[in-house]
This record gives sequence, C-alpha cells and structure tokens, in this order.
Amino acid sequence: MKKKKILITGVAGFIGFSLCKKLLDNNYDIIGIDNLNSYYSISLKKERLKILKKYKKFKFYKIDLISNKKLEKLFRNNHFKLVFNFAAQAGVRYSFENPESYCDTNIYGFNNLLSLIKKYKIPKLFFASSSSVYGDLGPYPKSENDRLNTLNIYSLSKLQNELIAKTYSKDSKTLFIGLRFFTIYGEWGRPDMLILKYLSHIKYKKIFELFNYGNHYRDFTYINDAIEIVFKLSRVRFKNNFEIFNVCSSNPIKITKIIKEIEKMGFKGKIKEKPLHKADVFKTYGSNKKLMKILKGFNFTNYKDGVKKTVSWYKKCSKLINF
Repeated sequence: MKKKKILITGVAGFIGFSLCKKLLDNNYDIIGIDNLNSYYSISLKKERLKILKKYKKFKFYKIDLISNKKLEKLFRNNHFKLVFNFAAQAGVRYSFENPESYCDTNIYGFNNLLSLIKKYKIPKLFFASSSSVYGDLGPYPKSENDRLNTLNIYSLSKLQNELIAKTYSKDSKTLFIGLRFFTIYGEWGRPDMLILKYLSHIKYKKIFELFNYGNHYRDFTYINDAIEIVFKLSRVRFKNNFEIFNVCSSNPIKITKIIKEIEKMGFKGKIKEKPLHKADVFKTYGSNKKLMKILKGFNFTNYKDGVKKTVSWYKKCSKLINF
C-alpha cells in the first residue's frame, strides 16, 4: 500500500518553502514540485531547496503545473492525503508586462491540478489566493464576504482560482480551502517585495522609487505567523467543503513606518518619491475575525520584531538575491 503523503506545489517559493520546512520539522512526508522560473532570483530558490533536501522525508521534482502528463504521473505514483498549492506567477506589477504567464500557470495550471485532485479523490486542497481580489474598495477592514474588485490579470487569476475551486466543490467530497494572503514578509522572502527590495537598492547604491509618496498602508503579516495559521487550519475538521480565509494580522501599517524600522538598523538609502503606480492600491486591510473563530485566538508578531528578523536575515544572505 502506498504511504500517504503531502504535496506542496511552488515549494521553492517563499510560502511553499516555509510551510514545507514547518511540516518536515513535524515529521510529515512531503513531495514538493516547482518549475523554478526566473521571475526572481533562482539562486534564492535553489538555496531554499538545498535546506529542504537535507530532510529524509522530502522529495523534489521539477514540474510545471501546465505539464499535465508529468503531473498526472506524480499523482498516479503517490497517494496524497493533502495538497497545498502555492505554485503561481507572482507579482501585481509584472502582470502588466507579461499577462500571458498568469493565464498559463495561475489559471490553466490550476485547472490541471483540480482535475487530478478530482480524478484521484484527494481529501484536501489548500490553495493560495490573494488580498488583491479586494482591489481598492472600502470600507475597511475587508471580510471574506465583501464585494470584490479585481484590477489586473494577477488578481483576476486568483479570483478565477476561487471560482473554479468552488465549482469543483459542489460535486466533490474534497475539502477546498482558499487562503487570501495579505503582504507576507520575513526571512527567505521575495526580493521584489518592499523590505528586501529596499535593502537591495541600498546595497547596490540604487535609488529606491517610493510610489504614492509613501502614503500606502499594507496589512503586513509575518511569515511564521502565516505558516502557523495554515498549519493549524490544515488540522481542523470543517463542516463545509469550501471555505475562504483572510490570512492577515488585521493591522495595516504605513509603508514609511517599515522603512523607518529598517533605517533604525543602520540601512538608509536614497529615495525618490513618485505618484501612485497604476498597479498599486492605497490600502490593504483584512478582517481576520472568521479565522480567529476557528483558531480560538492567535498572537501575531509585532511588525517591529518581524522587520528586525528580516533585516538580520538579509545581512547574512544578501548574496543569494540577484538584483
């Protein structure tokens, strides 16, 4: 009989890697897949994989979700009790430059995955959605049943994932859980996001463009908090087989406050203030009341502590980030 395992797609990415390590530390058997695309530093992704490959209960395969034959072989040869899907083309601004890649991975690839989950009767699927599905509509904070307002192909692809999963759930016994992540940051994070991006501009003595003159608010959520939330949710028994959750601290922070915390640690760069970028929204601010009802309370990391840990990691590992 095949041993039950967990599949994590996008395992070389920020959230996929962090969750995989958490599960391996708790003695789970994991298979991870990733296409190792070049959207950001491949050396960083390979370094994450190097850490995971030290675990005996981890196996990695380089597979793209659009490679349906390879994906089906993986499902045929393994008995997955749970799938975490974090494979996606990331980046809101990049969606204006290369919209096709979002259709391929985020929509077509996700549909491939769902069809195999249905065919092989996988009990659970947790999949990454995004706070971007809310767009820039008030009032705040945004709750899971609020009206959505997709403003670009990235957010549209994430909403499409939710709609497709909900459709599959209607005639399936699989549990579908969508996770709307809000501005996840921390060690081993994405180099294209605020903290690591600003630090890299400082290192290479480049001018950092601060859009909307720094008047943005983001619901910054520390990576270890996000992973602990997902880990706890994966162990919950749900009455319904389709649910959406905001994964957020529910505490929007002005971007300039984050920059000030970085500067307190001795990192200060040249900043050029610019008008609002067409890809940006003024504020992200999610309600986590639904989540807290399930988890019965949760202690979130203070953003000042989270920033310090992120900057300390960058000091040691900046060479991994191509800029």
